[in-house]
Amino acid sequence: MDSDGRFAPSPTGSLHVGNLRTALLAWLFARSQSGRFLVRVEDLDAGRVRPEYETEQLADLRALGLDWDGPVVRQSERAPLYAAALERLDAQGLLYPCWCTRAEIREAASAPHGALPEGAYPGTCLRLTAAERDARRAGGRPAALRVRADGARVAFEDRVCGPVEGVVDDFVVRRNDGVCAYNLAVVVDDGEQGIAEVARGADLLDSTPRQLWLGARLGLAAPRHAHVPLVLGPDGARLAKRHGAVTLADRARLGQSPEDVRAELAASVGLAETGERPAPDELVGRFDPDRMTAVAAP
Repeated sequence: MDSDGRFAPSPTGSLHVGNLRTALLAWLFARSQSGRFLVRVEDLDAGRVRPEYETEQLADLRALGLDWDGPVVRQSERAPLYAAALERLDAQGLLYPCWCTRAEIREAASAPHGALPEGAYPGTCLRLTAAERDARRAGGRPAALRVRADGARVAFEDRVCGPVEGVVDDFVVRRNDGVCAYNLAVVVDDGEQGIAEVARGADLLDSTPRQLWLGARLGLAAPRHAHVPLVLGPDGARLAKRHGAVTLADRARLGQSPEDVRAELAASVGLAETGERPAPDELVGRFDPDRMTAVAAP
């Protein structure tokens, strides 16, 4: 359907109420438009992933009253799809190896590079000669794979943030440890799962031009996007554990039920009055995707 959506948490820690509000909004975007809602676990970071976090995250979604269609999908089980996408990009001549260290990338990215935004990868390894590439291979440091984007500009209309345009740098699609990078995995997954609308946190807005560019190279239909505002702490910074009672478990210790938390989250986006505790189905009936701009963060 043209309104199918998803929520894709990483099981590297507990979900806080900011994550849960994003999940609630993603669910409302899909359900209010009669779309499917899928859950995908982004577990490619093997060094930080813990099974107990996945179990806890899924339990928290259920406790809030959020349901989903079909089985939970895990990125760690989808390596063949990512490999096929890399082969397709390589066949188009769009991949090149990169041996830059993080320090080298920071140093190179701090220099002015014309049309590229500050911090963008300036294509250092793209300009290597064949002899220089051979020397780096002989050095034994494994290479990451980057796409050659040639500073493409991508514009799109976000349902919350309005018109957005960005320059695409030569971003990594396979890390130097051989693991598929986030930007490739999310594009492949959304395409394969038929996701038509991506509702996610505003912190990912800057990555969207890259993903739309990549999806076009892979022949995938472009989803709509809705980058919803983040929940902020009392200091105005993005909500984090340092701000205190931020998880469902924390709130339970303070005497709050999941229904209380859901009501609080609904009230924060204008879907409930203070003290009201609407059920999930009631929130679906009240939710208007086209009015989300009214609660967009500055």
